[in-house]
Amino acid sequence: MEHIYSSIDIGSDTIKLVVCQLYKEHLNLLAATSVPAEGIKRGLITEPKSAQASIKKAFDDVQDMLGIQIKKVIASVPNYFAEYTLINGQTAIADNIVTNKDIVAAYKDGIRKNISVNMEFVNIVPIDFKINEKTIMKDPKGFPGQTLEARAMMVTTPKKNVYSVVSLLESMGIEVVDISTSTISDVYSFKNKVIDSSVGALVNIGAGTSTVSIYNRGIPINTSVINQGGLDIDKDLAYAYKISTPEARKIKEQFALAYPKNADVHNVYEVTNFEKKKIKINQLEVSKIVNTSLNKIIERIKEEINELTNNEVKYIIITGGISNLEDIEYLFHRTLGAKVNIGKIKLLGARNNKYSTAIGNIIYFIESLKLKGQEYTMISLDDIDVLTTPNKHLVSTSEDTMLGKVFGYFFGE
Repeated sequence: MEHIYSSIDIGSDTIKLVVCQLYKEHLNLLAATSVPAEGIKRGLITEPKSAQASIKKAFDDVQDMLGIQIKKVIASVPNYFAEYTLINGQTAIADNIVTNKDIVAAYKDGIRKNISVNMEFVNIVPIDFKINEKTIMKDPKGFPGQTLEARAMMVTTPKKNVYSVVSLLESMGIEVVDISTSTISDVYSFKNKVIDSSVGALVNIGAGTSTVSIYNRGIPINTSVINQGGLDIDKDLAYAYKISTPEARKIKEQFALAYPKNADVHNVYEVTNFEKKKIKINQLEVSKIVNTSLNKIIERIKEEINELTNNEVKYIIITGGISNLEDIEYLFHRTLGAKVNIGKIKLLGARNNKYSTAIGNIIYFIESLKLKGQEYTMISLDDIDVLTTPNKHLVSTSEDTMLGKVFGYFFGE
């Protein structure tokens, strides 16, 4: 079986769509695109028709790259008001040897005992398993026993966070096979021994919002969404120089430095303002504006980390589009200390941190499949055989609730 997976991250500023192949335990990028987003504000869909047009552009781009239509995706949903609940589920082991069915049954028990009527199940992060009330392990498949107990962190969000994304995609004929949040996905993009053994924070600085998440041994325990991000920097630059926001963003991304001490006063950028006057901006002055704006965001990040945990954090990872800004590591080290690292995506062809959520979706999805002992692919055999022949047919929209879909896929029903 060809193991092909696709993932979409619908942001306020851009739509990110990636397609990867798992081959011999290595993830290979097949296609990645990032297109401007319309109709989305602070991660929430406000104008469905405009958002749909942006999403369609992303899918068209990938089709042009691969020659096939992507019909199934893992989708990110907003983190607003997400809840993290430690669940503990039990089941009798059917044939005295643990199988993936027993693992699923234990998870089901824990989820059904803990899910709130007003919240939607998003996913679970496994912690460990206990056989016969005493033997603890990470993967119990194949071990003998009579009872199985599963501990996991269950992630839920308000129903509207899920349905707004899923209904929009399915109205376009795109089947959502799994959902996640950036809190889950981002950490899978950067997992290492430090994350798996300590308490830390991961911060995704997006365009309209920034998400601050706390993890204990790689397990999410708390999160907060700040209504500040890269667009605030763009607005400050646009106001200072009387230029458009897109022009300000271009200056931020291509010319400014996050750390003014490294800026060159003789390096000049020329732009025409709203008064039709050509003005020259030197790198030092524009970097000071960017630095001031970023420091406001960083102060909020520090406040949120202190609010979310009383424990000492051993690491802080910064990701999101703004983390690609030149010299940003110097600014974060000066303000938050040496424990800060700028995330580095290891997937060749998608090193830009704006893809961290979309890529993390796929990594988490694959890990879930491994635990359940299942195989899955998101493209058909026909698509594999005719990669250069686009298929115009779209899958039909299901009327099931998303909880039913996730249970149906995740639990193999």
